[in-house]
Amino acid sequence: MKRLFVTAAALIAASTAQAASSRTETAVLAGGCFWGMESVFEHVKGVKDVVSGYAGGGAKDANYDAVSSEGTGHAEAVRITYDPAQISYAQLLQIYFTVAHDPTQLNRQGPDSGPSYRSAIFPQTSQQAAFARAFIARLNGAHMFKAPIATKIESGGFYPAEAYHQDYARKHPNYPYIVVNDRPKVAALQKRFPALYKA
Repeated sequence: MKRLFVTAAALIAASTAQAASSRTETAVLAGGCFWGMESVFEHVKGVKDVVSGYAGGGAKDANYDAVSSEGTGHAEAVRITYDPAQISYAQLLQIYFTVAHDPTQLNRQGPDSGPSYRSAIFPQTSQQAAFARAFIARLNGAHMFKAPIATKIESGGFYPAEAYHQDYARKHPNYPYIVVNDRPKVAALQKRFPALYKA
């Protein structure tokens, strides 16, 4: 996995160089249950806000019951608002691919299965789209993972999930699903990216 940091170094440097102002930017990432994704990125320095929601489908059926039917086209996702002067899009992708989820799993993550749990990036700009494609190409070219990367680049809107899903891991730290599936991801973030971790 060390090669991932070397392979991504040039991309990270290029992304960081573009962040000259203190404006915020947005990233939308899907990688299984949004509880865990939200929990990881809430602990990243430079991230100002993380919202759990549904990406890739329509507005009318962007609700948990409908999305769970696996027929709406949505993916559980998070919308990350971040300061590019403190953390780059490349660094967010590095965290996404190494600790937030397993990018080699197709239409599933851990105990959850179905298209709504797929690995997908929803670029918010054409620059993000080009960057994400290049990032994935570099990972594939370097054979970073034992299995092919299943992550897709997709388009579509983002719709915030119901209020009870927001900050779920923070509000229910001892819920068994969180303890087993999501707490280890936050621990991995702290171990692998100590300079980017915030309590």
